[in-house]
Amino acid sequence: MPFSWRGNPGARSLLLSLLLFATWETQSGQVHYLVSEEAKHGTFVGRIAQDLGLELEELVPRLFRVASKGSGDLLEVNLQNGILFVNSRIDREELCGRSLECSILLEVIVERPLQVFHVEVGVKDINDNPPVFPESKKRIIIAESRPPETRFPLDGASDADIGVNSALTYRIYPNDYFALDTQNNREQTSSLSLVLRKSLDREEIQEHSLLLTAIDGGKPELTGTVQLLITILDVNDNAPEFAQSIYRVRVLENAFNGTLVIKLNATDPDDGINGDITYSFRRPVSPAVLTAFIINPNSGEIRTIGKLDFEENKLYEISVEATDKGNIPMAGHCTILVEILDINDNAPKIIITSLSLPVREDAQVGTVIALVSVSDSDSGANGQVTCSLTPHVPFKLVSTFKNYYSLVLDSALDRESRANYELVVTARDGGSPSLSATASVSVEVADVNDNAPAFAQPEYTVFVKENNPPGCHIFTVSARDADAQENALVSYSLVERRVGERALSSYVSVHAESGKVYALQPLDHEELELLQFQVSARDAGVPPLDSNVTLQVFVLDENDNAPMLLPPGAGGGGGAVSQPVARSVGAGHVVAKVRAVDADSGYNAWLSYELRPEAGGARSPFRVGLYTGEISTTRALDEADAPRQRLLVLVKDHGEPALASTATVLLSLVDSGSAPKTPSRMSIGATGPELALVDVNVYLIIAICAVSSLLVLTLLLYTALRCSAPPTEGACGPGKPTLVCSSAVGSWSCSQQRRQRVCSGEVPPKTDLMAFSPSLPPCLSSAEETGERESETEHLKEPRQPNPDWRYSASLRAGMHSSVHLEEAGILRAGPGGPDQQWPTVSSATPEPEAGEVSPPVGAGVNSNSWTFKYGPGNPKQSGPEPKKQTQVSFLLRRKGEASQPRQ
Repeated sequence: MPFSWRGNPGARSLLLSLLLFATWETQSGQVHYLVSEEAKHGTFVGRIAQDLGLELEELVPRLFRVASKGSGDLLEVNLQNGILFVNSRIDREELCGRSLECSILLEVIVERPLQVFHVEVGVKDINDNPPVFPESKKRIIIAESRPPETRFPLDGASDADIGVNSALTYRIYPNDYFALDTQNNREQTSSLSLVLRKSLDREEIQEHSLLLTAIDGGKPELTGTVQLLITILDVNDNAPEFAQSIYRVRVLENAFNGTLVIKLNATDPDDGINGDITYSFRRPVSPAVLTAFIINPNSGEIRTIGKLDFEENKLYEISVEATDKGNIPMAGHCTILVEILDINDNAPKIIITSLSLPVREDAQVGTVIALVSVSDSDSGANGQVTCSLTPHVPFKLVSTFKNYYSLVLDSALDRESRANYELVVTARDGGSPSLSATASVSVEVADVNDNAPAFAQPEYTVFVKENNPPGCHIFTVSARDADAQENALVSYSLVERRVGERALSSYVSVHAESGKVYALQPLDHEELELLQFQVSARDAGVPPLDSNVTLQVFVLDENDNAPMLLPPGAGGGGGAVSQPVARSVGAGHVVAKVRAVDADSGYNAWLSYELRPEAGGARSPFRVGLYTGEISTTRALDEADAPRQRLLVLVKDHGEPALASTATVLLSLVDSGSAPKTPSRMSIGATGPELALVDVNVYLIIAICAVSSLLVLTLLLYTALRCSAPPTEGACGPGKPTLVCSSAVGSWSCSQQRRQRVCSGEVPPKTDLMAFSPSLPPCLSSAEETGERESETEHLKEPRQPNPDWRYSASLRAGMHSSVHLEEAGILRAGPGGPDQQWPTVSSATPEPEAGEVSPPVGAGVNSNSWTFKYGPGNPKQSGPEPKKQTQVSFLLRRKGEASQPRQ
């Protein structure tokens, strides 16, 4: 049920009270902060704009400013974010002395409309001052007649800190004669005394040296020490006395060295040696007194020994001690107050008050940078001061009042050419000779956002493996901005666009500060091969500037898809399919074909087939092509073979690790008279009258015609090259053909392989060269054959570079029915008298270790006619008893049975 203020006078009274209290708090503007002394420049104090209820956008238009009451520029406010921070060193002891409460009072003034706020910043004391004794060494003279338990007062140490940081404790190293006693009185002050523990014997020990240590209560604790030198003297019962306790003397500050200041005279009623008096400064003696005056110990005359300076010290307080020469000397004391009289000997003084630092580089000419005031403590012409500015810089001094100047901008600034100026202000008085003084001011040129972030290059290419973990880091972009501070603070973001039906932000993200690019989900090479997008870099200036960089992310394939068997016809799957086979077929007859595809790329999609033997069965009369999947007979069938043959074909890819699938083929052996008229080559999944196969001889004729066309074109090209090439020394020589073969990652590489020509000799070489024809689809018409040959001709003229992300072509997936069987052929002769080598064919890959390895042009499709052969045990998956040297050669394609012509 919603709350209603109507009919509820108590609630309305409470609301009115809260509003009045909030209004009083806002108008009173009492904000309290706390900061530690000695805080570094830029230390955060508080969000003054937020605490005073002011919007950041109002600070500059409403002329927000902060004035400190007698504390200088210790604190400052950043007008961009409204944060109060430490601007200069804060010394609580210098600011408040020994006061327990120390605060900096700020007056915040906001105009349009005018508002005044009072802010109090408390300064917290830290333990930064160690205890300090009045002197480092303290001499104490004690008569040996003093009884035990006699107390000798000591001057305690002072600590400039307050509270627990100034709580002092004392300790003295163990001593048989003296102990330390500290007593606190009602006034919360402590008295420090040295207590005599046992009687002294000057003849045994004439002097005692003790180390007194003062420890404050801060963390970490600080210490101070003083060395107590205790001299034991004989008894003397009369001390010298002065005529008065305080003497006052005046001396000009230009007095010559050795000028007499005063002559002292003390009297001692004792007789003899106990009445002889010596004069000295009473310890501790200030360094100012020691550098300015000297005392004659016998006559008591005090004279000047250095130059006196009225501006440095106007009054000297000298404590003098008169000591007799008795067995136990006794001393009398007096104080001399020396007043220094001023003369004209002072150089001018310069005070520079900063107003608008740093200066923006787009500041207008005439902008006031700082106020300069000069003064001279002298009088007359010696106190008249003139100012000048050196060296020649884009600034000048403008006189505003007597001894007051304004430092203004004289010409335009450019931070990119110069970011800082060191100015020297010289003040010279009118004396003769004149005295001068200089002051330096560093003017920093503030940056204006006039440079956009820049990348090292306009485009980056990134490679990422598919199936990456979500949120993985794939790349880091980095842009630099020539500006400074906030204007150079770069943040990164994606330039959003659509990738298909999804947004780009669903694939990748970029970290706004570091520029790291992350993949938000696993990438799939089969779904997305290239992800191209832009990353924007924007600075924090006002107005902000930005620039873009393009990232091309290539998704690399991994073997994450197993081979998939093509179903027979429009339906079915990888189940068993029955195929009738006549018993009269001979060896090498193709009876069926297994077809499979792989969604991966490169070697991950290169499929191989192998026949799995039946457990406990006899050797099967069938075999399967290693790369074609064609099932053919290894021998003639006889009556001893079982009428039903069940073959298990394993289809594997070449990925790491390899993935595999299994297909089952059922073959029914029937007599020749009862066998149906079906093509000798049958593929699993090829059903229906529209896919009726023709006899294999038709395909052989088509393949031979295609190879003949290629041979004629090759001979023509060779003749043209021979005519244009320079003559060679002999008829036989090494050629430089270009061999196109597959690399390990599925891309094609062009390499120069050494090839030996077929040369004429006394005995003609054998003509059984291996001929490979490109695979042709079944049932091609004459027009299609002609177009296919023309495309092959164009392919030979202008070789095409295949896409690195290759797949098996449609003809390879559907089954290459026009493969040429060369089980009986294949004699490659390197030259006359050379050894004959038996090479394997595509359709009959022999598992023997001495057999060669055939590498088809992976992914080339039906236009491929280049093959790479490696003879010997080159297959790492095969092993043999005797390794043979692997030989890789290339050769020309021609029809089987055509005699080789000797080359001229």
